[in-house]
Amino acid sequence: MKGGPIDPRRYFESVGPERAANAGEPPVCLYLEVTNRCNLLCETCPRTFETLEPPADMSYELFLRIVDQLPGLRRAVLHGVGEPMLVRELPRMIRTLKERGVYVLFNTNGTLLSPRRREGLVASGLDELRVSLDAADPASFRKVRGRDFFACIVRNLRAFVAFQQASGAEKPRLSLWLTGLRETIAELPRLVALAAEIGIRDVYLQRLVFDETGRGLARPNQALFDRLRKEDEAAIGEATELAARLGVRLDASGATEPGLSLRRGEDSAPWSACRRPWSLMYFTAHGRALPCCIAPFAARDYATYTLGDAKKETLEEIWNGPAYQEFRAGLLGPTPPRPCQNCGLRWSL
Repeated sequence: MKGGPIDPRRYFESVGPERAANAGEPPVCLYLEVTNRCNLLCETCPRTFETLEPPADMSYELFLRIVDQLPGLRRAVLHGVGEPMLVRELPRMIRTLKERGVYVLFNTNGTLLSPRRREGLVASGLDELRVSLDAADPASFRKVRGRDFFACIVRNLRAFVAFQQASGAEKPRLSLWLTGLRETIAELPRLVALAAEIGIRDVYLQRLVFDETGRGLARPNQALFDRLRKEDEAAIGEATELAARLGVRLDASGATEPGLSLRRGEDSAPWSACRRPWSLMYFTAHGRALPCCIAPFAARDYATYTLGDAKKETLEEIWNGPAYQEFRAGLLGPTPPRPCQNCGLRWSL
């Protein structure tokens, strides 16, 4: 691999539109949807309301076919629209990546962190485990996540932290995540307090992704981005002060502070600075190449933004094929592809 991710705007200005649409160097990051199955019914997730692809786990053979084509891979994110802990081959996949020096992480809902699974994750060498809790009490959790698992998850997290401390394991790094909704933003201070009490030192505020259909809680009127109320700002401020006192790092999507992550700023075309189509690839459990992990949440109809098929094409053929080139060209223009129209810069990688 040569260098790191590029700045698309500067690249576009220096080489022109034709060359800018061709990424050249292979991706440095992979998002692998190791499963599209899940055991929750989250009100902010598209799979709760429709079948995006037939239920499946990514086979180890397909996983290996993909990662073998990227010897310079630096980072792998093993989640998509499903719950990765449902996948039997998950520890094996993590070990394979760690043997190649790749930084590995994934999001989980935390319901399946049994003693056997937590021991397997620690032994695998997993670098980072992000737990999407999305609430600070059982009632809010059930409303957002669809089922009554709050107490179970908190017990699992306490046990995970205790196991790490007893075994001296520094990895994976644990973090709690809250999707920013009008319904739940007031709970951010309590989530910070809960994290500190459990022994988790990182809390993140994740921006809501919504689509035009507005199903469940993934609706524009639930979004905080560019429409913060005084009470929302007060909750974020209280959480920030509490985190500082308790020794918890409070961060937000895209490694920025929570308040900044929810403000649009002065950029009228933020999508044109997105580096993802030049630095990473996302594959569904069936091997379908999509622009990024946000695309399934932001727009319907996979056929309109499918960029390739890892079962039928090489990654090189996909990466610099006509579908990817057309997508990149659109992203650099005044009218972005549909999955990017409601996007911003500060999404978590």
